[in-house]
Amino acid sequence: MGSAVAWSMAGFFTRLIHLDTWTMLVWRGLFGALGIAAVALTIEGRDACRDFLRLGRAGCLYAVLSAGGMVLFIASLRHTTVAHVAVIYATVPFFAAALGWIVLRDIPSRSAVVASIAALIGVIVMVGLGHDGGLSGDMLALGMTAGMAGMMVLARRFGDMPALAAAALSALLSGLVCWPFAQPLALNGADLFLLALFGLVNSATGLALFTLGARLLPPVETALIGALDAPLAPLWVWLAFAEVPSSGTILGGLIVFCAVAAHLGLAARRTSR
Repeated sequence: MGSAVAWSMAGFFTRLIHLDTWTMLVWRGLFGALGIAAVALTIEGRDACRDFLRLGRAGCLYAVLSAGGMVLFIASLRHTTVAHVAVIYATVPFFAAALGWIVLRDIPSRSAVVASIAALIGVIVMVGLGHDGGLSGDMLALGMTAGMAGMMVLARRFGDMPALAAAALSALLSGLVCWPFAQPLALNGADLFLLALFGLVNSATGLALFTLGARLLPPVETALIGALDAPLAPLWVWLAFAEVPSSGTILGGLIVFCAVAAHLGLAARRTSR
């Protein structure tokens, strides 16, 4: 849940930082990688350096999927509407459930499936479902969604994968991939400070917590909790910039929150029994 809170701050930071998207992503990735590496060194000492050497194919694939997903996400926003991207990403619990069943033989619970459907409905209510999107952008968003589901399954399947090393490499790759399209040196001290906060809060904290948490939960549950990103994002913008969300956004957000809370409550009850 902590990763969903951290990732939902992206809209807040993009409103604060008046730079092009590619430049923001470069520094978000670089500062995120530095932040995760610093945490790993603090916790594990010299062992953190060895973790990069034992990432293996799974860790490298995880980092590539994460970095690629970020690039696909930005590209999709340039070719279709934000509403379409949000709705397509809300299908990630179904991708995660399907991949989890194929790879891990992990059959999702009935409450997880029902909650995923309810969360998808909530996101559709939040953003609407117009016909002004583009097919190429929708396909890019679909690829990003499938990549996120793959990350969840990888983290669950390879529980011994060095989580922080994989997250640091992922953040670094996302920054380097965006470098050719950005103007990374065209900024001032204030911008650099805000970009550092963006990278440390949104990238480092979000990616590290996601990678650690995804090892402990079935993929569909990881994806379902991640759906809280959608209703939390407008909340921070409302608190910081007094942008009152529409009634549809509020209603859809409540549906998502209730769906996730109900599923977590049922799961906790089953565990206690």
